[in-house]
Amino acid sequence: MKPADITLLHALGAPTISPDGKHAIVAVNRPDLEADDYRGGLWLVPTDGSAEPRRLTRGPRDAEPVYSPDGAWLAFVRAGDGAKPQLYVLPTGGGEPWKVTDQPLGAGEPVWSPDSRRLAFVARVPEEGRYGEGEPDKEPPRRITGFQFRRDNLGFFIDRRAHVFVVDPFVDEPSPVQVTEGDYDHGEVAWSPDGALLAFVAARHDERDTTVTADVWVCAPDGSGLRRVTGSDLSVSGPRFTPDGAALCFFGYAAGPEGRRVVCRNAGLWTVPVAGGAARRLTDEERFHLPEDPYAPIGEGVLVTAENRGAKDLLLVPYEGGEPAVLISGPREVNAVAHAAGVTVAAVADSRTPGELVALRDGEEITLTSFGRDLGVLPLEEITGTAPDGYPVHGWIVRPEGEGPHPVLLMIHGGPFTQYGWHVFDEAQVYASAGYAVVMGNPRGSSGYGQAHGRHIIGDVGRLSAADLLALLDAALATGGLDASRTGVLGGSHGGFMTTWLAAHHGERFRAAISERALNAIDSFTGSSDIGWFFTRDLYGEDTARWAEQSPLTHADKIEIPFLIIHSEHDWRCPVEQAQRLFVKLRMRGVETEMLLFPGEGHELSRSGLPSHRVARFEAILDWWGRHL
Repeated sequence: MKPADITLLHALGAPTISPDGKHAIVAVNRPDLEADDYRGGLWLVPTDGSAEPRRLTRGPRDAEPVYSPDGAWLAFVRAGDGAKPQLYVLPTGGGEPWKVTDQPLGAGEPVWSPDSRRLAFVARVPEEGRYGEGEPDKEPPRRITGFQFRRDNLGFFIDRRAHVFVVDPFVDEPSPVQVTEGDYDHGEVAWSPDGALLAFVAARHDERDTTVTADVWVCAPDGSGLRRVTGSDLSVSGPRFTPDGAALCFFGYAAGPEGRRVVCRNAGLWTVPVAGGAARRLTDEERFHLPEDPYAPIGEGVLVTAENRGAKDLLLVPYEGGEPAVLISGPREVNAVAHAAGVTVAAVADSRTPGELVALRDGEEITLTSFGRDLGVLPLEEITGTAPDGYPVHGWIVRPEGEGPHPVLLMIHGGPFTQYGWHVFDEAQVYASAGYAVVMGNPRGSSGYGQAHGRHIIGDVGRLSAADLLALLDAALATGGLDASRTGVLGGSHGGFMTTWLAAHHGERFRAAISERALNAIDSFTGSSDIGWFFTRDLYGEDTARWAEQSPLTHADKIEIPFLIIHSEHDWRCPVEQAQRLFVKLRMRGVETEMLLFPGEGHELSRSGLPSHRVARFEAILDWWGRHL
């Protein structure tokens, strides 16, 4: 795989399934280098595997399809070519889609009412005089009174709050009605089975600007009867009504001290009575970490995905709690799920494809699509290292073709509470195809191996993570065919933090390094990052006097190996000052250092930036390794 081959990597959205269970519809999008954008449309897929998928729409970029409960209509979001995303409705029996919204900042999250007559959705509402056709630099100043006022990949949001709307899409000129009001963000809306209530997430409590807690709220579709269902001691997302309408399910975890998020903590499935009462966790806090992927309450329980040693299993969690049933497992990742009429459809990735639709029907698993059929990839080779304290460290090698010995890249993921896993990862494939053996894994601090695994590094992140990462590297080298004298280290975000740490403390192991979108100085990150006000205390400890010792920048005077820094100008998660401080410190000492700075991009450049920028980044990385390994 070469850098330009990112155009072959499709991305599946969350599927929707017809009420009779016979068809699924899924959005399929790919990077388009010619347009320097992302293109795609909706595909109709028979769930019995009896026919090939058929393309329904051609975008330019369509997403978030949702069948109406009567099966007659499909709502979806269309964007692309500079247009804001808006809601469209398509008759499933044939015909052209029509536009339902014209929100100035776009619309999303469409959800049908149970009678298939109305759509609820979420849209940001700009303050008067902002985000219009005028010059942004001439708008009035923003008055900021709390910690939460901007977000990476979004920007400032206190002057464009997200609200819930309801619209009748079948009138000649649809006119959405705003349901929620106030200086709060609202989202993730759901209808009750009888259509009498809307549920959504909002932080409307007085301490909302100094905590990460939020609540599930309900109200009538006209906005009346607004009331809070959960207490303000949880961080919550994704409310969904149970089929009988008596309770709500949601994802969440208990907040830490003073309402701050506790990092490296497993998110679980919870339930709470709609009428009011205590919320109850349904999944074991130590064992199961549930990503905030689409999920489905059904008659017997709740279909959810759970991280598991690089995989993501599909589980059925009983409403009373207890041991979940495992429906899909093994070396693959279930990324979304839908259910109707006894049929379950899931988007599943593995080491050979970025994702295909799979159906569970009558106890049988059927693969429904082959969107990745033309994608030739190098295999994942599973390995386990042993840390100095005897702890097993799980990971993989993506090995180039040929006998070697191959130069080696130790690649470190961000988070730190996330995981590398069983899917086609463009970074590993591009580097391995260029002749480098890529070693990657999930040291302690990662998710998917139990909560104790994730929280092991808190308060001593660099030292403890390094022990596991070097153990994984040693295990890879012991397999043979790899050249330990030509080893590089790279990573982004927390992976960039660890790249700088390893270059400073274990530089003799590496010939060169690439640090991307990294946190390098804990003190300035606390004030400049969109999450710094809670993240640093939770991960690096309450004792601020120890932050300097834990900061990679403090130890940069020990770095002697060539060092490439990659960053984005609009990164609000790890702001560009983190890169600049490291760059200047290394250059002033005469270390061979370069900085590659991308305009217009945020923290997600490598995953969702302009396709041309993604290719340019790959080319710069391969050039650096070509010069130094």
